[in-house]
Amino acid sequence: MLNWENIFATRSSRMRASEIRELLKLLDRPEIISFAGGIPDPALFPDDEFKAAYADIFTGPAVRSALQYSVSEGYKPLREWLVGQMAALGIPCTVDNVFIVSGSQQGLDYLGKLFLSPKDTALVTWPTYLGALQAFNAYEPTYDQLSPNGNRTPEAYRATAEEAGGKVKFAYLSVDFANPTGETVDREGREKVIELADELDIAIIEDAAYQSLRYNGEAIPPILALEIAHKGDIEATRTIYCGSFSKTLAPGLRVGFIVANAPIIRKLVLMKQAADLHSSTINQMAIHLVAERGFDAQVAKIKEVYSQRRDCMLAALARHMPKGVTWTKPEGGMFIWITLPEGMDGAKLLARSLETAKVAFVPGQAFFADGSGANTFRVSFSCANDEMIEEGIGRLGRLIADEIGG
Repeated sequence: MLNWENIFATRSSRMRASEIRELLKLLDRPEIISFAGGIPDPALFPDDEFKAAYADIFTGPAVRSALQYSVSEGYKPLREWLVGQMAALGIPCTVDNVFIVSGSQQGLDYLGKLFLSPKDTALVTWPTYLGALQAFNAYEPTYDQLSPNGNRTPEAYRATAEEAGGKVKFAYLSVDFANPTGETVDREGREKVIELADELDIAIIEDAAYQSLRYNGEAIPPILALEIAHKGDIEATRTIYCGSFSKTLAPGLRVGFIVANAPIIRKLVLMKQAADLHSSTINQMAIHLVAERGFDAQVAKIKEVYSQRRDCMLAALARHMPKGVTWTKPEGGMFIWITLPEGMDGAKLLARSLETAKVAFVPGQAFFADGSGANTFRVSFSCANDEMIEEGIGRLGRLIADEIGG
């Protein structure tokens, strides 16, 4: 039998199945209460708005261009709309600074390909978004821990990268309601990341997938906005802002975007041309119409629902979790991060939970580039109603209490 492992590129050995993608299969099992998938509630999708948008496209003069090849940069009216959105965030830019990708995950893959040579170092938080690790792993980097409010020196980061055989190339982080922790980086931490990047002469990849989903607390300017305020113009910045419509409008349409200085955008366009030419034109057109007609109203609708579910889950955790278990208290997003007592294992707990409690969650270890974090796990409240949350967290609390007691 042909041994494909002898033929595959060495980078393929670093590719692993996503634990989250695998756990999503549990959503089809009616007996399981799932807090695993960090996905939007489909009941909140703007179905009617998309029906109207596609109907308008197919009955209007733009239908043929909607079905035709298009420019790699992305649908210009959508990019123009995004220019206005960025300005509201304190990020003045032009359409030349906006690039459309097939979901922000494709953007992360492109950025890994653009910056990382084998043995180069990517700075990531401990834990970090699993999808980012999957995207970067193919380019054979090493990882070092990024602590926005820590006090490691640029020289220490540089020395560690050199020992690994490469250079530090970028710092990747999600500053608002991060996946998986739900935590937010404060303004001081964002400023420190800019200072560190300037000292190391590296890029900053700012993953803003959840930026729109703030439920309480004061909004903090994105890293890119802070850098523009310091340096005067987006063309002088090193931050690459990655956004998405997946958490607000429709993940299935796979429309994301990157905002950065023009030289970065030009390189990304070349990658797009080599990969898939351009993102789906008709989907970009539909996203543009729905966003233009009611983006703020859609965001307000989902924020009202998700904030109530977050509050419900936080209250259930306070009622049902035994002593020694701690959790984050996010101001937005979709996730709560739970830390078990030392010595407990989230993956083993999941196996027992699926067998006895019938509750799914995501073990935390996969989110750590160094394989630590065994005593952590992630829960999502986005697709669970109050009854599911109360019952599911209650079952988990009893299971954990039994484990601690045992």
